[in-house]
Amino acid sequence: MSDHQNSDHEEPKAINGLPFVSDIKAPPRQSVYSIKYFLVVVANNLAGCKMFEIVHVGRQKLIGEIIRLKNSKAFIQCYENTAGLRLGDPVIRTKQPLSVMLGPGILENIFDGVQRPLTAIHEASQNIFIPKGIHLVSLNTTKLYPWFPSESIKLGDTLSGGDIIGFMEENSLFKKHMIMIPPKISGKLVMLKPAGTFNIEEVLAELKTPHGVTEIKAYHYWPVREPRPTVEKLEGDSLLYTGQRVLDALFPSIRGGTCSIPGAFGCGKTCVSQAVSKYSNCDVVTYVGCGERGNEMAEVLSEFPSLTTRVNGKNVNVMLRTILIANTSNMPVAAREASIYTGICISEYYRDMGYNVVMLADSTSRWAEALREISGRLSEMPADNGYPAYLGGRLASFYERAGKAVCVGNPKRKGSISIIGAVSPPGGDFSDPVTVSTMNITQVFWGLDKKLAQRKHFPSVNWNKSYSNYLDQLKQFFTNFDPHFLDNRRKIAEILHKDMELQEIVQLIGKDSLSETSKLVLDVAKIIREDFLQQNAFSDYDYNCPLEKTAGMMHIIVMYYESINNLLQDTSKNDQQLSLAVIKGNMKGLLNNISAMKFQDPAQSPTEFKNYFDKLKSRINEELKKLKSL
Repeated sequence: MSDHQNSDHEEPKAINGLPFVSDIKAPPRQSVYSIKYFLVVVANNLAGCKMFEIVHVGRQKLIGEIIRLKNSKAFIQCYENTAGLRLGDPVIRTKQPLSVMLGPGILENIFDGVQRPLTAIHEASQNIFIPKGIHLVSLNTTKLYPWFPSESIKLGDTLSGGDIIGFMEENSLFKKHMIMIPPKISGKLVMLKPAGTFNIEEVLAELKTPHGVTEIKAYHYWPVREPRPTVEKLEGDSLLYTGQRVLDALFPSIRGGTCSIPGAFGCGKTCVSQAVSKYSNCDVVTYVGCGERGNEMAEVLSEFPSLTTRVNGKNVNVMLRTILIANTSNMPVAAREASIYTGICISEYYRDMGYNVVMLADSTSRWAEALREISGRLSEMPADNGYPAYLGGRLASFYERAGKAVCVGNPKRKGSISIIGAVSPPGGDFSDPVTVSTMNITQVFWGLDKKLAQRKHFPSVNWNKSYSNYLDQLKQFFTNFDPHFLDNRRKIAEILHKDMELQEIVQLIGKDSLSETSKLVLDVAKIIREDFLQQNAFSDYDYNCPLEKTAGMMHIIVMYYESINNLLQDTSKNDQQLSLAVIKGNMKGLLNNISAMKFQDPAQSPTEFKNYFDKLKSRINEELKKLKSL
């Protein structure tokens, strides 16, 4: 490793109208000592600083974070390009960790990995790139929001962290953005602002504490690496609805669960993520694009504002409940590493209000690559594939922040965070260290298959490799929803497993050598693959599949299989076995109806679905009577 030194000592000029800071009042002893590979900056004479403290580096005040301390030297990872930084440039301490601004205005916004507002930066700089050293407030401090104080508190009450003092109407969909006392603050309420319209800088309440009067505004700051406090973690017991049959039926997750979606490039990870963000039964969606290609993030940023979903019977814009954190692969690696923590911290903030949040991280592989690169700059001992030895620990500390929890403060409330992490293993190799570590942590595995994607089978979830460990927790939920749901799911999984075994036999001896019941398994498995598991997200009839439709389709398929299987076994005992070809010839119309179940409009009511599937059950019984009379 060699030090980089810029010999040009001319004062830098303003770029795009954004002036450099040239009048920095910093002690000259706290200065840049060396620069390692344009990523890690070493500063000397910084004794007394803390790990993960934010510092401003150089005359442009580049944002940096201390990641190692050695004697009086501090190793700083910069969240911006260090080109042009010179030895001896000042380093200014902020004495604060990397924190995010939490308050009304987060929804519908687009941030980078350290919560800089990209739209506001573009308007200020008129540049497609983020200028170095630019510092803008994360949230709009001039926008006005309707404020409604809580009726359950009064002057003189003792309040503490997490207590709700009122709410603001953030947008037309998210009408109750709870304003909470920040954690670690408590005191007697001496002032509460009456209802009105205010910006987030307005003082809404005042608490008398042992240290004086503390002003409570609509926003506060919180360190991204520190989990927000909860009373206790609870076991999830309700389904995280995705609108995808293969996920909701075969590999379901709970609200507050952890899921991983590993898959090679082109397998449809983004499509699954968008489906979850559009149709999941959550209140808030946090989408973190972590180190993805620029054109992929550009597609997400252009498509998300145009996506709509139905809430309470109305079509609403998905962005009204979505936060986008965009961090592309050409942005500094260190900011990529921070973006995951920024996303989970914002998610915890909305969970503390009592809402159900889904966080989509796409992709954690790029995040792990950032860890690997920073680890290499620090000359740490590499582990498997060059990743740091603490990769599994960092992944676990991130995923453990998911879960259903009892929130701190009054009134009593519960919230949840579900984390869905996309993984991009090189070449679709699931033995990649990031994939293996993620599988060891997460409880749901939605493995995407390259061969299924090449056959245009989407979602390309491999039903032989994927799994869910939440079936026991969801047993009561599914039983209450439909007493036959779990039995039908088990039977469909059994048919798919038998089909996999029979396919190997068919390749050796051919299909004609199989028994009639084995042929039935192959035929029903084909119906399951093509008409149940496969789903066209861009169609008018299958873009979303309500749970009533999923349960009804499973019941019809299993009823058809068991009825025909029993008929074949009964006739074989009487030496008058019907062939499967004869049965299919007599039930051609019914088979067409079974294949056409997916064309039912997902906007129908549960009663309409029930009537439709009841008629189909009666049709199966009628056809069976005709077959038995042959």
